[in-house]
Amino acid sequence: MLQGKVLIAQGGGPTAVINQSLVGAVLEARRMGAEGVLGAMLGVSGIINEDFVDLAQETDAHLELVANTPCSALGSTRDKPDLAYCQEIFKVLQAHGIGTFFYIGGNDSSDTLRILSEEAVKVNYALRCVHIPKTIDNDLMVNDHTPGFPSAAKFVASSFAGVNLDNRALPGVYVGVVMGRHAGFLTAAGALARHYPDDGPHLIYLPERSFDMDAFTNDVKAVHDKYGRCVIAVSEGIHDADGTPILTKLAADVEKDAHGNVQLSGTGALADLLTNAIKQNTDIKRVRGDTFGYLQRSFLGCVSEVDQREAREVGNRAVQFAATRARNGTVTINRVGDYAVEYRLNDLTDVAAKTKVMDDALIAASGTDVTPAFLDYARPLVGPMPEAHRLRAPSIPKVLGR
Repeated sequence: MLQGKVLIAQGGGPTAVINQSLVGAVLEARRMGAEGVLGAMLGVSGIINEDFVDLAQETDAHLELVANTPCSALGSTRDKPDLAYCQEIFKVLQAHGIGTFFYIGGNDSSDTLRILSEEAVKVNYALRCVHIPKTIDNDLMVNDHTPGFPSAAKFVASSFAGVNLDNRALPGVYVGVVMGRHAGFLTAAGALARHYPDDGPHLIYLPERSFDMDAFTNDVKAVHDKYGRCVIAVSEGIHDADGTPILTKLAADVEKDAHGNVQLSGTGALADLLTNAIKQNTDIKRVRGDTFGYLQRSFLGCVSEVDQREAREVGNRAVQFAATRARNGTVTINRVGDYAVEYRLNDLTDVAAKTKVMDDALIAASGTDVTPAFLDYARPLVGPMPEAHRLRAPSIPKVLGR
């Protein structure tokens, strides 16, 4: 049985399937006869401001439409609550009789629940806190993968497949910067749509490996000499051997986000810096760069079916765990067999404020590509990819000999 009123919030960056988790939790809570089901607008900041909506008033049919819509229907926030912030949240939860709190988010969101659950214990207040996972970065500990990642990976793979075709038609060097501060899963996904031996991305740079500018430009020149072109996938979080982000080494001014981290997304600076380095250190003339930025998070029409299904399921399971398990926790996705998953309730401390990175077995020895093990890991998540084909017509002899 669910404790008191239910509150649901969404935090951090949105995904293409985060609303599947929201709707899964709402419908399951209503099915279980929850005393009330509230939604907090704009994440935890909405709780502080008592900005709630009554999700019990939504029809099932309309909720299903919302479930299939990317981005956070309740809105989100980048606030990272400390103890004092959580104490203010706790006051609001008490005032509204909230007995069960579901927070859909990443590792910071799970840490918020950890603090809140500890505050509830101190004053003997019955509060059940369950974290529902999401993040396109795929960097939550314990989880085999995280809802949001498969759809974002499908977008990245599809984008690089298109870029590869463009680059083959008009050869040159292309640099695509992909999200991922500490974990390179999303950047690595660029390899999923390669079909022919000379398909790009030809080089993949991940934050799990140190980045050296001289080695980078040498790699680019070598690939360009071999194929007459080069497509590169780069994680926004690439750093030198000392751990300093390359962006901060090359840019005169850098911004910081609400968490104090260097602002890596939402700017084309890294792509510009890397393309300039290629132009300055090689004789390659045609060099272009793009920053995928927010496009990969909530792209309408590029959604993994597996991602949709599992995102809905973690929302359902969160409510079931809250009603049947006498403890707080985080819902985790665990792979079993060739491809199947089990959902478990782990301790919040297993995930809270921790970051998972790519295992060495998924990264090629060169440090500039992925291994077949990564492709085997990611393909079931993304699902079938469209294939690009080439003309096979033979060349005919030249007449003028030019």
